[in-house]
Amino acid sequence: MIYFDNAATGGTKPDNVLRSVQASLETCANPGRSGHSLSVACAERVYACRRLLCGYFGGYSCERVVFIKNCTEALNLAISGTLRHGDHVVSTVAEHNSVLRPLQYLEDRGVSVSLAPLNREGDVDVAALCGMVRADTRAVIITLASNVTGASPDIKKLRSAIPPRTLLICDGAQACGHISIDMKRWGIDALAVAGHKGMHGIQGSGVLLFSDRMEISPVMHGGTGSESYNLHMPDFYPDRLESGTLNYPAITSLAEGVLYLKTHFNEDRDKLFFLTGKLCEGLAENALVKLYSRPNYAGIAAFTVKGKTSEYVARRLSEDYSICVRGGLHCAPLMHRALGTEDGLVRASLSAFNTEREVQLFISAVNEIVKF
Repeated sequence: MIYFDNAATGGTKPDNVLRSVQASLETCANPGRSGHSLSVACAERVYACRRLLCGYFGGYSCERVVFIKNCTEALNLAISGTLRHGDHVVSTVAEHNSVLRPLQYLEDRGVSVSLAPLNREGDVDVAALCGMVRADTRAVIITLASNVTGASPDIKKLRSAIPPRTLLICDGAQACGHISIDMKRWGIDALAVAGHKGMHGIQGSGVLLFSDRMEISPVMHGGTGSESYNLHMPDFYPDRLESGTLNYPAITSLAEGVLYLKTHFNEDRDKLFFLTGKLCEGLAENALVKLYSRPNYAGIAAFTVKGKTSEYVARRLSEDYSICVRGGLHCAPLMHRALGTEDGLVRASLSAFNTEREVQLFISAVNEIVKF
C-alpha cells in the first residue's frame, strides 16, 4: 500500500514515537491527579513535553502550552475563548471548517467577520486581508499552510502590516513539523497544532500555544486536580483550559515526535519538498490533469482529472492500485468556491517517509486512470 493521505493523519511514525506509546501504556497513571510516585512521574513527563514544545515553537511560557485532543479543539479554544459580542475579526476563504464554523457560530451571536479572498495565483491575498483590518480589529485568523493546495502565506509580512494590538491566531495543522515556526519572532499570539500530522505524534495529541496578550476563557468545565473546592475553573493556565484526564500516551508520543524533528527536520523538509515537486511535475505533464498546487513544504499536491469526479479517482486509486489519497472538499468549502472546484479535488499528501519510487507509481496510476 502507498499512503499519500498524510495531510489527514501521519501514516508512518518514527520508532521512538511508537516505543514511547508502548511504554506509556505499560506504566500509565493519571498525570497530576494523585500524589503517588507514578502519578507525579507522569505529571513531570507532561511538563517536560510542555517545555519542549514551548522551546520548539518559540512559545511564550510553558504554562501557556495547553494539551487537548486535536487542532480543531485548539482553534475553538483560541477563537471562542477569546472573541466576544461586538468584536471584529478578519480571516480568509482558505480556512478549514475548524476556523470557519466557530466564526459562523460567533457571527450569529454578534461578532463581525470579514474574509479575505484569493489572488490570481490561488493564494491568500495578503494585501486585501490587510486592507480589511481596522484599528479596532480584535484578531486575524489564518492558516500557515492550506490543507487544500499546500500554499503558505507570508506571516511575517502580514504581522508587520496589521496593527500591533491585533491578535494573530494561526492554524498550524498542515505547517507544524514541515516549516520552522517561531511564535515570538513572527508575532504569533496563538498557534494551534495537530500533533498527529507533521509532528509525528499519534491521534489525540492536539496543542494550543498562546501569548501573554491573550486571556482565553474555558469552553469546557470539569476536574483539573487543582482547586477542587472551587466550583469555577481555576484562574491560572494550563489548568484553566485542561478539563479532565489528559491523553498521556498521545502527549508522550508528541514529545518524542519533537525530539525526532530536532535531529531530522532539515533533511526531511528538503526531501518532502523534492518529492512534492516531482509529483507536481509528473502530474502537470498529463494534459487531462489540472494541477492546483505548486511544490510546497507541506507535501500537498491537489488536482482534478477531466471528466472524472475527485471521489471516483480516489476510489480507483484505492481499489485498483492500493494508493490512499483523499477526494472531495477537504472541509474547506470556501477555498473550493474561490478556486472554482466545488466538485472537489484529489489531494495527494506526502511525508518524508514516502519514496521517489512511490511518487512514480502514483503518477503512472493516475495516467492509467485518465487513459482508460
